[in-house]
Order: sequence, then structure tokens, then C-alpha cells
Amino acid sequence: MRMGHEPPATVNASAQTLLTARSRERARQALRCLPFALEFYSILERGALSSTELAARPDWSDLCRSQLNRSRTEDQLIWLIQLGVLRREVDGQGLTERVRLTPMGRELLLAWPAGIPPASPAQRLHHWLRRRRPRL
Repeated sequence: MRMGHEPPATVNASAQTLLTARSRERARQALRCLPFALEFYSILERGALSSTELAARPDWSDLCRSQLNRSRTEDQLIWLIQLGVLRREVDGQGLTERVRLTPMGRELLLAWPAGIPPASPAQRLHHWLRRRRPRL
């Protein structure tokens, strides 16, 4: 081993830790930018919910900062799945359209017991760019 170089296992562990930190920060930012309120995630912690069920709920205004149709809701749920905040529920037939909160999602939400703080305009722009142009 040459002087000044870390062994491969240490480099891989460092890279994995950095990747995990970046993933968590990206998910944390998304939670602040997306229209879902803390109550929405609390419901998902207790049980699964589909985009159709969410769009049809009479209490949607308690769950979202703005009303979403089924298609727009599904887009937001897919983004949260990609970030690792949500996962699809599985039944005997395979994956369903219903989603649940992941352990990482639960962990991130612990930081905001009184509610998810809204993102600043700069954070919203950064999130929008990160979501639509991930390679920039």
C-alpha cells in the first residue's frame, strides 16, 4: 500500500456515507418542497394509501397544502419512492398502487414534530432543478 492512500474498504465506506448523506439531504429538501403535510405522512406511517384514495378524501386540505388530482398525486408519490421516503405496499399478488412510509422517511420526519417547515423560494428552485435536471 502506498503512503497517503486509504485502503479500498475505507474508501468505499466513505463514499457510501457521503452518498447516504446526500440522499438524506435530497429527501429532506423534497419533503419541504412537496405539498404534503405532516398529517399525510402520519397516515402513511399507520397504513398504506393510494393516490386515488388521497385525491378522494374529504380532508385532503389537512393532508396537502394544495389540492392535487390523482395523476399529479401519483407523480409526487413516485418521486418520494425514488428518493426512498416511500415504498409500494406488497400484497399476495405483488406490488400495489398503495404506498407506505419507509424507515428513512420516518427518520427524516422526526426532525419536524410540529409540522414540515415550508421551503424558501431558493430551495424550491433548487429542488425543481434537482428533480427535472438531475445531472446539472
